[in-house]
Amino acid sequence: MSAVQQFHEAANDSLVKLSELCPTGAKLALVIVTPGEPERDIILEDQGLDRNEVVSALRRRGLSIDGDNAYKRDLLDCVVGALSTGAQNSSPPPDGHWGQRFWDIGREERASSEQLLKALTALTQIAGECEQIASNYSGTIDGIFEHGGDDHEDPSCAIFHRLYYAMFDARAAITKATT
Repeated sequence: MSAVQQFHEAANDSLVKLSELCPTGAKLALVIVTPGEPERDIILEDQGLDRNEVVSALRRRGLSIDGDNAYKRDLLDCVVGALSTGAQNSSPPPDGHWGQRFWDIGREERASSEQLLKALTALTQIAGECEQIASNYSGTIDGIFEHGGDDHEDPSCAIFHRLYYAMFDARAAITKATT
């Protein structure tokens, strides 16, 4: 019998003896962690042990979601994936899956963004037309800028100045959202 097999047998026997001393309904688990060598980790557990209860017990004793671990990275990758596929309205999770909540959030955010983009596009069209009308009465943008820009004494010049520069940001935002 190998040393590992001997250890498993001794640990199992010890767990049986310890379980006889535990309160009724209590479950035992033995976890031996070998840092840097996960293939050597050992987990022995009672029959019927709920691993979620083990995690809850560890959390009650100070286990935190802070810090780096593979389980948390995998979980957050799943959340990000659900948000992303929800935004794309593709690959929904199976019925009753915990990721549905995040998929729905991604889908709702995408719909909201599309509504805002549609409204911004329509507003930009109207603002562009107003900018053109104001520019017909205002002269050049450089001349308006030299004579007070937003504070120009002629309201059509001030309006033209504001629209001229606001359109840069609006058009850039639309381009970014659609490319």
